[in-house]
Formats: sequence, C-alpha cells, structure tokens
Amino acid sequence: MKPSGSDHPIRVERNPRRVRVVLGGVIVAETTRALTLREANLPPVHYIPRQDVAMDLLDRTDHKTHCPYKGDAAYYTVTAGGIVARNAAWTYEKPYAQAMDIAGHIAFYAGKVDAIEELSA
Repeated sequence: MKPSGSDHPIRVERNPRRVRVVLGGVIVAETTRALTLREANLPPVHYIPRQDVAMDLLDRTDHKTHCPYKGDAAYYTVTAGGIVARNAAWTYEKPYAQAMDIAGHIAFYAGKVDAIEELSA
C-alpha cells in the first residue's frame, strides 16, 4: 500500500446530489448516498452503495486490477436495455484504510455507460 499524501492525495466525501447511472435507457443505479472519490489529478469517481444498484443487471467477471492506493478491484459486466457493457463497473471489497469508506460501493466507467448524472437531491 502506498499512503495518500501531498504527491497523490485521496479524498472521499459524501455527494449531496442524486447520482444516477443509465445504460441502454435503463437506470442501473440511483442514490442520494453516493460517495465521490477525488484522487490526485484524476477525474472524480462516484461510488454508489450496493443497495442502490440494480445488482441483477451486473455479472461478476474474472477481470481484476490493483491500485497501490486503494487495493484490489473486482469488475462487473452491466447488461441493460439490450446493451452489454463489459467490465463497466468495479468495486473495492477490501480497500486500504485510506479508502475504507468506499467498501460496499460500486463505481461505473463513464465511457462504458450512457450517462452518470448528478441531479438535485
């Protein structure tokens, strides 16, 4: 594990807006409890509690990645509205301490779904 620091800051904060993820015209996730992770100079990523994700539309894949700051990520293919988006969602089931708040949450690649919207809560 590499610690978050001034050269690679990681900040997790509650998102006050409603976050909605759409694929194939179908809402696959919607919540007012999203966490937004800001990491170094990367775009912010919204993590949605599993309870607010249509998990029946997600299938776990064998794909895995490792982040030295957050830990090991597991991936899901999302199928909705006739579209199959391979490895479009991921989760850190046992994130490192500095990202522990995102445990139990799912994130989606903006380029693999129709939209990730932030709406008025």
